Amino acid sequence: MGVPLFVGRRDAMALTDAGREYLAEIAPLLQRLERATVNVMALKGRGGSLSLSVGSSVGNYWLIPRLPEFTREHGEITLNLRTRVGAVDFGAATVDASLEFGDGQRQGLHNDFVVPLQLSPYAAPSWIAMHGERVDARTPKSALIQHLTLPEAWEGWFEREGIAGAAGRDGPRYEVMSMALNAAVAGMGVALLPSYMADDLVSAEKLERMSDQIWCYPKGYYLVYPKVSAQMKSLQIFRQWLLGQHEKA
Repeated sequence: MGVPLFVGRRDAMALTDAGREYLAEIAPLLQRLERATVNVMALKGRGGSLSLSVGSSVGNYWLIPRLPEFTREHGEITLNLRTRVGAVDFGAATVDASLEFGDGQRQGLHNDFVVPLQLSPYAAPSWIAMHGERVDARTPKSALIQHLTLPEAWEGWFEREGIAGAAGRDGPRYEVMSMALNAAVAGMGVALLPSYMADDLVSAEKLERMSDQIWCYPKGYYLVYPKVSAQMKSLQIFRQWLLGQHEKA
């Protein structure tokens, strides 16, 4: 390569500065090569593994409850899940694809729409007994539980309902939707949540839905992956199954 990558020492070899920079660049590629080699050797081409990054809330409450069906139908594929907040940097991450929240416009990547984010207000029965069954301009500002990833959600909800004079961005802020869910269960206020997160808690009488109306947030969940992953048989199979889940929802 025309540049030293290692320097010899008495009992070991050490990376030079150029070697460390080079390793940082190629490490994800080496890990993908190792994983692909292990899959071929272990499964003889019959299946493979798929490493998927997924948002915590949609992963725990929407995806994982559906995965037993995928496992029954495609037991030859091992699905490995990781969680993160925000978009994946495929240049640095060692994942093949990501189920992530966004607008489906990530340049240079495949963006397949999977499921919308449809929201309604929920609160604990104890909170409703104290503050009433409606969310409107009289609702205490401190009771509107916010999601950091959906900063304009309450404003959108109030506009959807034609409610004027309500403060949309006041109230406590939580980074992930599952934290907002638990805050609502604890009686700390009202949270805008999708039904797939709240339905079981409504059945358990820990939450109540405060409106029959549903507001579809402008962004949704997309399966995002680079061109190199698009050739993977395991991803092709998972993608086809995943897109079918939206039709069943």
